Amino acid sequence: MLRPPSGLSRREMLRLSSGVFLSMGLWPGALSAADAPRSGNYSFIVTNDTHHMSDECTAWLERVVAQMRGHREARLCLALGDLTDTGSRESMTAFRKTFAKLGLPLHVQIGNHDYAAGNDRSQYEAAFPGRLNYEFRYRGWQYVSLDTTEGTKADKVQIQPATFAWLEENLRRLNPRRPTILFTHLPMAEGVQYRPLNADALLDQFRDFNLRAVFSGHYHSLTQRSGRNGAVMTTNRCCALKRGNHDGSKEKGYFLCVARNGDVTFEFIEVNPA
Repeated sequence: MLRPPSGLSRREMLRLSSGVFLSMGLWPGALSAADAPRSGNYSFIVTNDTHHMSDECTAWLERVVAQMRGHREARLCLALGDLTDTGSRESMTAFRKTFAKLGLPLHVQIGNHDYAAGNDRSQYEAAFPGRLNYEFRYRGWQYVSLDTTEGTKADKVQIQPATFAWLEENLRRLNPRRPTILFTHLPMAEGVQYRPLNADALLDQFRDFNLRAVFSGHYHSLTQRSGRNGAVMTTNRCCALKRGNHDGSKEKGYFLCVARNGDVTFEFIEVNPA
């Protein structure tokens, strides 16, 4: 079993914030997860920030999906929000119908651009009912999808009370020892731009979980914060036709991920130029 860093008792470790654990290259739950239940090996796709806004975007996403279909080993797909650019019914429908052609279970999360004017998310909820805060399980892995938005607000966001209420009610149903993947729209890693003001409060809910990866979008850049024995927290470049990357890079794409032996690895896959 993995041990706490020299000089820190377990009680002292528990007083530290999740952000501090990450900066130390540790995650609390991983310290007691060496004997975690056996989990399956498989591949999955993670995409973010598709920002559908026009018929041209539909054609682009059809090409993206066609390329994704070439990953025959993939078993599911996560879409991390900003599926659309303005939360319109037309764009939400186009995204849903296009990704239905992928032929994989699709698990979405809302982004701030998936709200229409007045913080109206009705079109998202109509297209993807029950997809704000939820969990599912696959081959011994636990996935938790959390709404980190505050309407259309893009920066200095406060994750809303409904998300914390859901966690209080539902985390008890999960097995802390099983490998767990968290996916959100706003970035969770310390030091990444646009991180919610209360991100640590959310991550603290998972302190005793065997958290292996946190996938997020919103910040259109390839970032990674790796814990030596803990969660890998990432954002990725966008997968949008008409939106750019915050880091100035030109590539658009998605992650192809592998869950194996209780850990997650991932590779950026660029969408082939037309």
